[in-house]
Amino acid sequence: MFSIYILTHNEQIDIAACIESAMLSDDIIVVDSVSSDRTVEIARQYPVRVVEHPFESHGKQRTWMLRSLETKYEWVYILEADERMTPELFEECVQAIEKSEAIGYYVAERVIFMDRWIKHCTQYPRYQMRLFRKDKVWFTDYGHTEREVCDGPTGFLKETYPHYTCSKGFSRWIEKHNRYSTDEAAETIAQLDRGQVSWRDLFGGRSEVERRRALKDLSLRLPWRPFLRFIYMYILLGGFLDGKPGFAWCTLQTFYEYLILLKVWERRHQPPVSAESASSSEGESLRPSP
Repeated sequence: MFSIYILTHNEQIDIAACIESAMLSDDIIVVDSVSSDRTVEIARQYPVRVVEHPFESHGKQRTWMLRSLETKYEWVYILEADERMTPELFEECVQAIEKSEAIGYYVAERVIFMDRWIKHCTQYPRYQMRLFRKDKVWFTDYGHTEREVCDGPTGFLKETYPHYTCSKGFSRWIEKHNRYSTDEAAETIAQLDRGQVSWRDLFGGRSEVERRRALKDLSLRLPWRPFLRFIYMYILLGGFLDGKPGFAWCTLQTFYEYLILLKVWERRHQPPVSAESASSSEGESLRPSP
């Protein structure tokens, strides 16, 4: 058996279905980033623990959760509110724990978008670290998201989990990715300044995770990246086979890439704000209007 963490922030639409899918476990902890909607109220209607903790970043939130919150079991699984546990995945997780061949396991997501599994243009199978021994894995920040650090061998599960990536509507998706693009711009600049593409991982990586990360590093250096990403996803990966949802998904991802490029340009060309001008601006903002 294993414990399940559920990460939430303003997830009143998804939280009930997520908790109900996770109730195959008898130890569920909802970790909420101080939601302003009814997420916590709804979660407390279920036999789960609910803990609120202010959000700093994806990596820090996960690491705080793992280090600070006690669990009933040594092994844990991380769910986000717009994801679901399935009986088949749960059973495979139990079997993997019993074998004890690794300290953590990657699980592939099935992106559900516009009521359809977008299989081709989402780079399926796209793996995330989800099941692991609590004392052997922690997380660091990477762009708008996180990256796992594993103290031991890892493996891959065959079963997948559904990810309802736009369940709260297109406006919420655009709002979130506008924020994400700011963090991605900062990470893009840092990666361009410090690193080179690992051609060894790109063509001969030991796992899909290594190859995907090397491909990401390469893509940061390509000209016309938004356009190339659309061609890559819609034509080369076969997004056209996903119908109307596939075209919409590829268009949204292209828009997201363009936002990142704009914010990279903005960061590189915007003049630095001096302490004097910053304090002056703050004083102006605090001055009452006539």
